[in-house]
Amino acid sequence: MGVILFFEKTCILTQVYYISNTVIHLLREYLMLISIDHHNGIPVFRQIIDQVKFHVVSGLLAPGDELPSTRALSGQLGLNPMTVSKAYSLLEAEGLVERRRGRPLTVKPLRDQVVHAEKLAQLKPQLTQLATMVRQLGVDRAEVVDLFISILDAVDGGNDDI
Repeated sequence: MGVILFFEKTCILTQVYYISNTVIHLLREYLMLISIDHHNGIPVFRQIIDQVKFHVVSGLLAPGDELPSTRALSGQLGLNPMTVSKAYSLLEAEGLVERRRGRPLTVKPLRDQVVHAEKLAQLKPQLTQLATMVRQLGVDRAEVVDLFISILDAVDGGNDDI
């Protein structure tokens, strides 16, 4: 009787483990949302690179996480596989991902300084555009800073540790 009970518990635990790993795998595929805009003037491979970088520095993709295969991502986005392959090769050259023979492309562990620098690099284009708009509208710098701080406070509930 004890052996049968142990066997049943083992089978149930194995099924729960399998189901939870399957769900986690599916969620990671859906969480890595890449959206391509063919009309914005930015090459498609560059859009893929920028979005994967954003996923990595935001923590959506963690070190060791696997990227979708070239074939899977190109099929999902309706792109030529060579476009995805080019983006992946450039990500590898930048040291963001690593390729292991016969294994999926995985996110490399990055130093905190590299992640922080990339976060600032992600923000710079939007802040530059905002600064240009502020100058064109002739709004006072101190007012803009105060407005920005109040928006940050509203978004994160007053948490200073963004």
